[in-house]
Amino acid sequence: MSTDIHGGIEFRHPGSDSDYYDGEPWVAAMDLWPLYDETDYAAFGCLFGVRNHAGFQPLAPDRGLPVDLSSGMRSQLASSVETGGLSGATWVSWAELAAMDPTAPAQFTGGLTWRTKSLPSTPRQGVEWTTDDLMCAYEPLTAGTVLGPETHWPHVFAVMKALAGRFGDDGVRLVVAFD
Repeated sequence: MSTDIHGGIEFRHPGSDSDYYDGEPWVAAMDLWPLYDETDYAAFGCLFGVRNHAGFQPLAPDRGLPVDLSSGMRSQLASSVETGGLSGATWVSWAELAAMDPTAPAQFTGGLTWRTKSLPSTPRQGVEWTTDDLMCAYEPLTAGTVLGPETHWPHVFAVMKALAGRFGDDGVRLVVAFD
């Protein structure tokens, strides 16, 4: 049975600490699914400790849902988390994501990948070998490889970074849960 990710991006309203603003402090900005639609256990483990078979030191494991969760995210996640339909609820700020070390390795020391010789080969760290028309490579498994440009995570990070430009690095967070 696979594990899927659910959630979205929130930002902290700039007037939330003022006398004139009477709305909720956090506002749902965007659901996760248009930006990220993969089941990638290495990424889930690296960021949140869910299905962490590679042995990453997760960035934001088991925090639960924020107490000040926006009503938009609450309607999407809270009842399913409370009834057990979703688990592993947690959140991570853009400040934490932006400070993450992309070279941080998994405890499992690498991964085996393959590609055909006819595809363009990019220089890689690790060991490569060829058999017939198959190129195999053993390369280090790092946060950068599981969250990098060949995944859907750069879409999520681009939206969070853009919002952080307006609301501050600690004023943007990704809230998630898993089924």
